[in-house]
Amino acid sequence: MTIFNQVIQTIGFGMLGYLCGSLPFAIWVTKIFKKVDVREAGSRHATTTNTLRQAGFIPALIVFLLDISKGFFPTWIAIRYAPESWIIPLTAALAVAGHCWPLFANFRGGMGLATTGGCLLAVEPISFIIGLGILISLTLAIKHSARAAVFTGLVLAPAFWILGLHGQIIWVAFVCGSVVAYRFLIDWNREYRELWLDREKA
Repeated sequence: MTIFNQVIQTIGFGMLGYLCGSLPFAIWVTKIFKKVDVREAGSRHATTTNTLRQAGFIPALIVFLLDISKGFFPTWIAIRYAPESWIIPLTAALAVAGHCWPLFANFRGGMGLATTGGCLLAVEPISFIIGLGILISLTLAIKHSARAAVFTGLVLAPAFWILGLHGQIIWVAFVCGSVVAYRFLIDWNREYRELWLDREKA
């Protein structure tokens, strides 16, 4: 394969990841069910929890599954068809970045957790369970959702390594976790009334 073809394929997989991530399902689903922009209230992020707050359980479940799929499918395609292994974490990271800063929603999106989960599922399904366990444990220990997410993003890759998960999952966890950690810094000083629902104090 020529360098030119490698560059073209790398750009193609990167665009696939970013464009899939840019599909703003929380915005679309909330508008369908409640005729409102999910970003105009609550945490002001296009997330599952903000959808739950504004539109209810069923819309939130739909958003959660769709946001996972945004990470899963481009990463799964890259695993099977990318000419170089390093394109896999690149595709995954851009899927998460697309979710956080979506092209189709004026670059105001979600926080990247569900999409990161989808990327992990595509590479190593057990890593999704481990990552979710780390997030829940840190949230309960720290009692601050955003800070727990920052630390989760930072410790994912080392935790997987310690637990014996090696190979591509380490790189995917590292790059996606870094995007998530950076994204959640915006809420580092946010105060919460209901931890699990990510609400601000009145």
